[in-house]
Amino acid sequence: MSATASRYAAKPWLKLLTDAQKAPLHPEASLVHALRRAAAEAPDRVFLAYFDGRLTYRETDELSDSVAGHLAARGLRPGDRVAVALQNSPHFVLAVLGAWKAGAVVVPVNPMYKAGEVGHVLRDGEVAALICSDRAWEAYLRETAADSPVRIALTACELDFQTRQDARVLSFERLRVTDADDLTEAARAGHRAPGGRDPEPDGIALISYTSGTSGTPKGATNTHRNIMYNAERQRTGLALPAAPVYFALAPLFHITGMVCQFGACLNSAGTLVLAYRFEAGVVLDAFAEHRPHYTVGPSTAFMALAAHPAATREHFASFTVLSSGGAPLPPALVEKFRAGFGPYIRNGYGLTECTAPCASVPPHLEAPVDPASGTLAVGVPGPETVVRIVDDRGAEVPFGEPGEIVVSGPQVVPGYWRRPDATAETFPGGELRTGDIGFMDEHGWLYVVDRKKDMINASGFKVWPREVEDVLYTHPAVREAAVVGVPDGYRGETVKAYISLRPGVAADPDDLAAYCEERLAAYKYPRQVEILPELPKTASGKILRRELRSRADHD
Repeated sequence: MSATASRYAAKPWLKLLTDAQKAPLHPEASLVHALRRAAAEAPDRVFLAYFDGRLTYRETDELSDSVAGHLAARGLRPGDRVAVALQNSPHFVLAVLGAWKAGAVVVPVNPMYKAGEVGHVLRDGEVAALICSDRAWEAYLRETAADSPVRIALTACELDFQTRQDARVLSFERLRVTDADDLTEAARAGHRAPGGRDPEPDGIALISYTSGTSGTPKGATNTHRNIMYNAERQRTGLALPAAPVYFALAPLFHITGMVCQFGACLNSAGTLVLAYRFEAGVVLDAFAEHRPHYTVGPSTAFMALAAHPAATREHFASFTVLSSGGAPLPPALVEKFRAGFGPYIRNGYGLTECTAPCASVPPHLEAPVDPASGTLAVGVPGPETVVRIVDDRGAEVPFGEPGEIVVSGPQVVPGYWRRPDATAETFPGGELRTGDIGFMDEHGWLYVVDRKKDMINASGFKVWPREVEDVLYTHPAVREAAVVGVPDGYRGETVKAYISLRPGVAADPDDLAAYCEERLAAYKYPRQVEILPELPKTASGKILRRELRSRADHD
């Protein structure tokens, strides 16, 4: 059934949005155009704050121009791919803007990837230029790049653009690289950006490789129009102050950080605070110093911040909006955080394939909790977006019934990089089949139950890990929880929970299992509980159930 003929096309969620959130959009053509606008209107406003370093909009525009000119002089052609494997520092922003100004497509790469993972991206994306840290180049990326199409290399030392040298995250030394150009030197060389290469709205801005929580990563082709739609919806819908201060809690190489922090902040002519990588103490200090209005991060980051002994309500007093995305947000965490620190964490939902958010909790509302399952709503779609729930045959299910979430709208990518078969399977008719199971209530609130592939079949009964995890998060000793299905000779599969505990708290696995048994149907509660110091996560903070399943298989 097409979206236009469906019950969901009536968009019941429109009644929940303000006039500002429903207003027509007129976004810039790209973030390059947004940068030039901000540099013309507020040239001396700080765009990037990095520890004690500051770069204004004028400086960022000039430095990224020079990066673009350097890349063009090295032979980078329009349409070439530039891989950027850097943490949250000014170098990342200058590299991305410089690549776009040179007419290139950016391929963001997790800097924690190993050689084989980076090699796959470089070869699959047919990457022409690689920009990475000097340490990664010396350690393994030189050899990885040599076995790939890369012909241009720049390295960066993230000690640049600041002098504080915070040893909690900047505990490394500058390396002298002789066989790659230096990004900071290229930025400061005063090159002019090549003419005639400005991005077009429908041109590919990013090839964003999926996190690989299942199978080989594929490259989603996020266009400049995709990015600008979500960046503009953030600007008009969040009700932040003029010239807002954003803190980059999510990594910028992840689609959430790229769009909801870097893109939205630049589009709002705000200030983006960077702190290299997540370290709870460093983040809290940055909150106190910069007084940000907005940040977005996974629930695991908020758990870590709440568990830090130095955290106080004052650290969070400046925020207008706190958003969570990239990992499930348990209702118990939302209430514990509000009770301890004041702000209400607003849920959100999106994927790489829809350029970050396709649903979020509006700033003037709080997400309801489904009384039957205890699941917290992830939000409501935007005015131009249609979210439908379908069964295994693709037929729509009624409001309130679970099925696969499918999305259409201006943020949905055209497809995967050079994967026509995968594109046809995942984007039939241009609509994104997410692989997530969820339901929508009659008011338009969207609830995500779980990943389709993560469903546990215990003695013929369906068990969704999220429901068990949400119960575990209500236990006062639990910091993180992940539930997986493990083989069982009698039940086929049984439920196993992996737990990490709050600092200074002890708990017995049997007691945790009994706690769930009291609150869940007999087939749902975990028969096995294992306590670990930390649970494995992606760079965006999403707990890797795949790794835990593999661990269970080898136990």
